[in-house]
Amino acid sequence: MTPPDPVAASFEEAARTLEAFRQSPDGLPAVQRFVEAAAEAFGRGGKMLACGNGGSMCDAMHFVEEWTGRFRGDRAALPAVAFSDPSQLSCIANDFGYDEVFARQVEAVGREGDLLLAISTSGNSPNVLRAVEVARERGIVTVGLLGKGGGKLRERVDVPIVVPLATTSDRIQEVHIKVIHIAIEAVERRVFPENYAG
Repeated sequence: MTPPDPVAASFEEAARTLEAFRQSPDGLPAVQRFVEAAAEAFGRGGKMLACGNGGSMCDAMHFVEEWTGRFRGDRAALPAVAFSDPSQLSCIANDFGYDEVFARQVEAVGREGDLLLAISTSGNSPNVLRAVEVARERGIVTVGLLGKGGGKLRERVDVPIVVPLATTSDRIQEVHIKVIHIAIEAVERRVFPENYAG
């Protein structure tokens, strides 16, 4: 018997994961709340903040560069910061411990009216949990991109977005980046409708 093609099987698994998210009762409504919160934050002069570990840090950086650079068309830069600078991370970890590497940066640059995108495939990353704790103390709206049931973060963020079905970080992150792109497009359509005319 011929073994299944691992490439085709992976694409099928990825498609099932995305479809499970699309069909989940909480998935798309949570993304809509994310869009509303981000548009409101920009509307009142706030900024986007983002944090995560490993691949989730890469997604946080990706989220931010789409605001400060270009997404679909030329427009004014929008304020956004990813907590990813290695000198800051290593300094804070050395002085205060790794659990504080994002919380200290929220404390330093976060203000009421901002939005923090907290990314964790497990929903249990201690340093992301601490960042959310500090953000909420400061009146910063928190959105969680999560997996594996959402973990502790599910109950601690204002808007939990949880990828169902997937049990591995790669499949969860594949949906996370789709949510990021779709949310950015939806916000841009509100803030810069001229980029989508015609």
